[in-house]
Amino acid sequence: MADITVTSVGSREFAVQVYDGDRETSHHVTVPESLIDELQLPEDDLERVVRESFDFLLEREPASSIMHEFSLDVISGYFPEYKEELAKRL
Repeated sequence: MADITVTSVGSREFAVQVYDGDRETSHHVTVPESLIDELQLPEDDLERVVRESFDFLLEREPASSIMHEFSLDVISGYFPEYKEELAKRL
């Protein structure tokens, strides 16, 4: 299982490092306000939202396949079950 480090770098912006064995990937992720509102996400714990989103992605693809820069709302375009699954995880 990969280790995920999530660091806030701005308002709703996060740097994410994924360590999987001897491989490391870096990502810059934003959490759009529209997603927060739609899913009633906990604004005081967006790091957890990002971490759960990466857990979701890593269950479906290797870290090297995850875009290096993206907004969380694009995930549902690739995985339609994302929003429903994220709500369950939180």
